[in-house]
Amino acid sequence: MVKVGISLGDPSGISPEILVKSLNKLPKSNAYIIYGGKKVLDKTAKNLGLNVNFTVIKSPEEVKKPGYYLINIFDEDFQPASPSVLSGKASVIFLESAVEDVLNKKTDAIVTLPISKRWIMEAGFKYAGHTDYLAEVSQAKEYVMVLMCKKLKVGLITTHIPLKDVPKSITTQKIISKVKLINKELKEKFAIEKPKIAIVGLNPHASDNSNIGDEEERIIIPAVNQLLNEGVDITYPLSADTAFNRYKEFDFYVAMYHDQGLIPLKLMCFRKAVNITFGLKFIRTSPDHGTGYDIAGKNVADPSSFIEAVKLAVKLAYNTQNKNRLQNV
Repeated sequence: MVKVGISLGDPSGISPEILVKSLNKLPKSNAYIIYGGKKVLDKTAKNLGLNVNFTVIKSPEEVKKPGYYLINIFDEDFQPASPSVLSGKASVIFLESAVEDVLNKKTDAIVTLPISKRWIMEAGFKYAGHTDYLAEVSQAKEYVMVLMCKKLKVGLITTHIPLKDVPKSITTQKIISKVKLINKELKEKFAIEKPKIAIVGLNPHASDNSNIGDEEERIIIPAVNQLLNEGVDITYPLSADTAFNRYKEFDFYVAMYHDQGLIPLKLMCFRKAVNITFGLKFIRTSPDHGTGYDIAGKNVADPSSFIEAVKLAVKLAYNTQNKNRLQNV
């Protein structure tokens, strides 16, 4: 049995609806521990005409069998589509509680539902989102934001920064360290014996031999050469406008910036895409969408991405448990 912690995210967004819609569609042999508020979940279930029963607990250590459990932390009557400093504060409390338990190995993985960068920061949270916070509490020397589905896995060298800042944020050493981490995680978590990795150039046509910018020649190719020397199976920079047509050839794509990698991924598998952070001390996944305030409370939110995120967290947790068992034989 895997114990999966689920932080509710912003209770004024679509997260309560997505969670309630998902519960009967998750693998039955595991325990799902929700860090959230009972009032908002009960009200959501009633509005959707669904019967959801949570066992209220204080700690995952109480969980001895599969089922749905709730750690009732911030029990306010939040209204859909009405985000505030209070909903931002609740988001942070749900997240911090889930992270504390997974760090202390009381759960095997966490799935984080969406939070609002604006409202968590107005509530006093110093991070602009999940990833940087999770990396710091995990004391990760290197980490990579990864989006994936069955067809495609994409990791980013830079994440949520202005496009004008991307070129100066890319360095040879950053590429080397992130790709080495990607290669390691694909082997250890996904059991890919020798990952085939494609790296995408920064400039149009991957600079066309330095005729359109020089970052490929000056920064990316030296990184590729070192990685090849260290045994990583990686391409030289591919032109972004054609690279993703070759997705059947590769296990993983490395993109230089956010939209370069995520536009093709979301075109191919928007409702099934999952966010995972490589390099943490624990397994963390999340759905690939935001808080959805514009549709909150309307019974139109699609839980597919969240369901896939939970299934991936379960799979990786089982892989980790089996690996640990083998090491202890």
